[in-house]
Amino acid sequence: MKEVSRISIHLQLLGLLLAVNGFLLHCQAWPARYTFVVEDTPYTRLCSTKNILTVNGQFPGPTLYVHKGHTIIVEVINRGSRNITLHWHGVAQPRNPWSDGPDYITQCPIQPGAKFTQKIIFSTEEGTLWWHAHSEWDRATVHGAIIIYPSKKSKYPFPKPHAEIPIILGEWWKEDIGKLYTRTIQTGGDPNTSDAFLINGQPGDLYPCSKSDTFKVTVDYGKTYLLRVINSAVQEILFFAIANHKVTVVGTDASYTKPFTTDYVTISPGQTMDLLLHANQSPNHYYMAATAYVGGAVPYDNTTTTALLQYANRGTKGNYTPSSTHLLPNLPAHNDTNASVHFSGSLRSLADKNHPIDVPLKITNHLFFTVSVNTFACPNNSCAGPNGTRLAASVNNISFVNPSIDILQAYYYHVNGVFGTRFPKTPPLLFNFTAQDLPLYLQTPKRGTEVKVLEYNATVELVFQGTNLVAGDDHPMHLHGFSFYVVGMGLGNFDKDKDPLTYNLVDPPLQNTIAVPVNGWTTIRFKANNPGVWFMHCHLDRHMSWGMDMTFIVKNGKDPKAHILPPPPDMPPC
Repeated sequence: MKEVSRISIHLQLLGLLLAVNGFLLHCQAWPARYTFVVEDTPYTRLCSTKNILTVNGQFPGPTLYVHKGHTIIVEVINRGSRNITLHWHGVAQPRNPWSDGPDYITQCPIQPGAKFTQKIIFSTEEGTLWWHAHSEWDRATVHGAIIIYPSKKSKYPFPKPHAEIPIILGEWWKEDIGKLYTRTIQTGGDPNTSDAFLINGQPGDLYPCSKSDTFKVTVDYGKTYLLRVINSAVQEILFFAIANHKVTVVGTDASYTKPFTTDYVTISPGQTMDLLLHANQSPNHYYMAATAYVGGAVPYDNTTTTALLQYANRGTKGNYTPSSTHLLPNLPAHNDTNASVHFSGSLRSLADKNHPIDVPLKITNHLFFTVSVNTFACPNNSCAGPNGTRLAASVNNISFVNPSIDILQAYYYHVNGVFGTRFPKTPPLLFNFTAQDLPLYLQTPKRGTEVKVLEYNATVELVFQGTNLVAGDDHPMHLHGFSFYVVGMGLGNFDKDKDPLTYNLVDPPLQNTIAVPVNGWTTIRFKANNPGVWFMHCHLDRHMSWGMDMTFIVKNGKDPKAHILPPPPDMPPC
């Protein structure tokens, strides 16, 4: 494949193309159909070439453009060398868990040479989401943006931007990602950290053999641009900023927020942020940059990815000579937990008459879940984790084990023995979760494939509590099938008497992924009005693979329109 080596966007043209594309979406056949061919493709980064899994040969993959409430069909054809599944991150998929994507939860993988036609049902989402592989760690290269425009009779709740720019943050390993995953699972240790971070598939000026391919954006002085930022990184939360420029946050996870202006953004793997950029600085070339935020004492990639924001040499501020060196933004320190929590805590739902919210106030199900890194003992201390152990992770002390067939199929067809229904609503042991020195026996969880069953229309409050077992860390938790209101967040142990008094029940942000701070807590609320089988997991993929996962089953309601839709005819076999 011949890769385009230099990407420079003329944003007036991009704005025109997006407008035309939006018009075509209105006029095209219903529902729109796409073909995604998963295939091995050679790509060169950091002075070396390797084969990576891609969709349609593209990295990042193709962008999907839809309008609010539309349905699309995606035929996924696997011509690659590995099993694959695709997940439509943040799309609720009402009554349609069959196309949600996580392997062994809602489907078995699409094997090489096979295909699967997925129906993607959009409902209340509006803004930016993304799609990605949901098998092993293949999403490192198999991912792309989803742009959800307002419905035909609506418009943005902010002035229309001059143009829109997807900004996909990612990670790159020189090593084959499948081999990295396999070795990590086999040895029981931490995976090697990535060799680079990426902006729209490119490492940027600060890495070897990368400067000429740095992603570049050309802007006109005085214009406003909508940046649709996605964190597709596999293992790291990221700080993102643009030198000498502030950005205004107007949306997250396909839900609008009250605008607030900031010097930097904290964005977890899985999250999206919609940012307005006002090109109001002295014309020059400025770096946009991203680097890791790591709250725990764990290995991390300490490099910085960059892209260039270039003012056009035209208009009232044109005819300038750019500086020979470009300014880098002032990003928070890599371990600045206060900066991360402050940003997340500043998000508020727009909550106006055109974008109302519905925070559950009368709670029927109170849940308290600890999220922990753990260890299992190995014979003769032969594993690569701490003191010869195998690294693991858990929710409420249960380290999730994938079944041999998917949970959805077992639930729908009443297949016994695949999963249990005794996932606890509270942890089995209560202790000082964030203490510095915890007894070693607390580090060992139980293995299991347990689900939590919810009645249709149950109202759920779920408190995530981070623990300091093995190594405290931030945990970006993602719930499939729902968006949830983030009503509270704090550091230390959750206080059931005091902390609920601080909840924001007026305009909390509506998200699908939220970081539980290192040795802290986060409270979410949602209404279980989407029948099906829905995965919940940490979006740091090493933690997910170690077992920081669980599954909700939401039962059918009484009305047939509140039942799971029937399965498609071409579900991949197990």
